[in-house]
Amino acid sequence: MFSEFALHERLLKGLEELKFDTPTQVQEAAIPLAIEGNDLHVIAQTGSGKTGAFVLPLLQRLMTEDSQALEPRALILLPTRELARQILSEVQRFAKFTFIKAELITGGEDFKVQSAKMRKNPDIIIATPGRALEHLAANSLILSSIQVLVLDEADRMLDMGFTEDVMKLANACPPERQTMLFSATKGNAALKRVVEEVQRTPHLLQLSTVRDDTPAITQQVIAADDQAHKEALLKWLLVNESPGKAIVFTNTRVMADRLNGVLRAMDLRVYVLHGEKDQKDRKLAIERLKQGSVGVLVATDVAARGLDIDELDLVINFDMPRSGDDYLHRVGRTGRAGAEGVAISLIAPHEWNLMSSIERYLRRQFERRVVKELPGSYKGPKKTKSSGKPVGSKKKKDDKKKEGKKRPKSKPAAKRKPAAPVGQVVTSSDGFGPPKKRS
Repeated sequence: MFSEFALHERLLKGLEELKFDTPTQVQEAAIPLAIEGNDLHVIAQTGSGKTGAFVLPLLQRLMTEDSQALEPRALILLPTRELARQILSEVQRFAKFTFIKAELITGGEDFKVQSAKMRKNPDIIIATPGRALEHLAANSLILSSIQVLVLDEADRMLDMGFTEDVMKLANACPPERQTMLFSATKGNAALKRVVEEVQRTPHLLQLSTVRDDTPAITQQVIAADDQAHKEALLKWLLVNESPGKAIVFTNTRVMADRLNGVLRAMDLRVYVLHGEKDQKDRKLAIERLKQGSVGVLVATDVAARGLDIDELDLVINFDMPRSGDDYLHRVGRTGRAGAEGVAISLIAPHEWNLMSSIERYLRRQFERRVVKELPGSYKGPKKTKSSGKPVGSKKKKDDKKKEGKKRPKSKPAAKRKPAAPVGQVVTSSDGFGPPKKRS
């Protein structure tokens, strides 16, 4: 029960209104340590309740500590605008009965408008690293009073190339601050560096990783001959197996725009989301999908993290993601908070090895499936190795043919004519040219 934590009564009132009674595993493990002021490094999969695990202790600290600072006292950094907006919504819900204010700083919004908002002295800044660094350079963002720094989806943030930006922003905060870092994976060398340089002896809480099984999500693969076959399968699945909301993931913006046109021609409610879309359009697409009872969002991996859409029935990977982590973050958009969901990946011949690698990484095998209404010629490799990859054709040596082949006989060396005696006239071999006389 949340009431067992040392939370302010105003926070408990907000939780009661939200009908949050029992904390999740990550919240139960992280909240007490965070309230004590410890630095945390939490590894937990998407949809496990990580947001509440850092927002509640953060609000608790800001409410209980007296401060006359006119600058922000907490900074939350996230990799994408969509995730940042999602976190702002969560903070506002948890802080409903408090006087704590939060502001959003991301790209795609008017810089001067954001500067004006920060002059109103918000307690919490929720930002993407690039835009936060721009405001820091312009002196419109002051970090000298930061008490709590949160790096959410840190592994993804660093994978996107924000390592140096994160380091600069962290170094601009007071060294005695509390730093909480949340990630879905153990990360790479960049994450290890950030942990070593930004945190002070953090408590490591590895509750679950992206490799952990997700029994609430049915995960299937359908072999496809080519892109045209994929598009036919996609249409069939959306018409026959998606009564509500669905997300279709592609690897490129070009493909996302193409599928947007293909599906709109079917009179489906379709929204597209990728990095080249204007921030207003991206925000509008997400809001419309959330508000409606049906709809399809076609997106690149910019939407793989942070989107929390109720009653999302189906996730379709039109393109197989490039890594196991990206795969789990995509399919994690469905089956959230224990709800059931379906994730289907359309696999072309050139994607089979990638799919097999992801299966090995996740230590599970996806369910093979065939759509009888749209049979294809490609059914997957006829023979596979223990790894799941197709058996390569071996080069056979035809010894018999090689034995039968004899080396061509070398031409016998031409016999050398004996030298003519001294004084004899020798004509040229072709019969032309002046006669030569041996001396």
